[in-house]
Amino acid sequence: MKKIGVLTSGGDAPGMNSAIRAVVRSGIEMGMEVYGIKRGFAGLLSGEIIEMNRKSVSGIIQRGGTILYSARCIEFKEQAQQKIAVDKIKELGLDGLVTIGGDGTFQGARSLSVNWDIPTIGIPGTIDNDLAYTDFTLGFDTACNTAINCINNLRDTMNSHRRVSVVEVMGRNCGDIALYSGISSGAEVVIIPEVKIEMSEIVERLQASRRRGKSSNIIVLAEGAGNAMEYAKQIEEATGMTVRGQNLGHILRGGSPSMVDRMLGVQFGYRAVQLLNKGIGNRVIGTRNEQIVDLDIVEALAQKYEYKKDLYEASKVLCM
Repeated sequence: MKKIGVLTSGGDAPGMNSAIRAVVRSGIEMGMEVYGIKRGFAGLLSGEIIEMNRKSVSGIIQRGGTILYSARCIEFKEQAQQKIAVDKIKELGLDGLVTIGGDGTFQGARSLSVNWDIPTIGIPGTIDNDLAYTDFTLGFDTACNTAINCINNLRDTMNSHRRVSVVEVMGRNCGDIALYSGISSGAEVVIIPEVKIEMSEIVERLQASRRRGKSSNIIVLAEGAGNAMEYAKQIEEATGMTVRGQNLGHILRGGSPSMVDRMLGVQFGYRAVQLLNKGIGNRVIGTRNEQIVDLDIVEALAQKYEYKKDLYEASKVLCM
């Protein structure tokens, strides 16, 4: 392959810039021209495409977000829109495409691969960690660390006033951010969408914690399981405790990526270009058992996500 493109699509995630940098520099080293597509599939449709060089990606590995910008492109589901994108790709003479994003991005990449025979390699860039085929996605580690730091700060002020804090974190319908950050920050309760928990159980845990002498309590709530303000109101009514709701929201998407996410970005990007250089497309990159792997994109997307049941059961023991 002589020319390849790279784009970031959907929600941004820390580590995307690391992956872009790896794709550009690896591609150039392997004798390719590398083009950056701004604003994901939306930018591909509108022709927002620039040639990139080593200087283009200098000094970005430590930056959050994505220098190529990102956007959601619902219309890309339509074959007529895909045809426009394919025409742009052929007009530029791109031999392959690296797509960095989550499930929606991969659905677009699969369409290009299967329906239009455009070699694509998908890199999992989403803080949600909701792609079944990979142990971890790009951005998840940084998002958890950001959540932990926020929870640590909240713990200080909750202690000062003997309050309860319900901290809502992102993740859509996947509870991994809540589960990992909740356990790691010593939260008293973790609520995830994959497991139903009764209000009576939450109340009992909080009351038991107070009986043991704790002056504050932290509840970490995944956004797919409810609303922090509503939970705070219900818990306050049920216990008589002073409860505050906090929604960390998009704070979790920003910030300088952790070492883990920088390294994943480097390794994912390098593997993606290696595959394209060998003429291999229609794959997605991931990590399994601390090894970088690649799978057929159709097979990978067919896998069903399963929540970490053992880890959740451990949280009920540890978060007390």
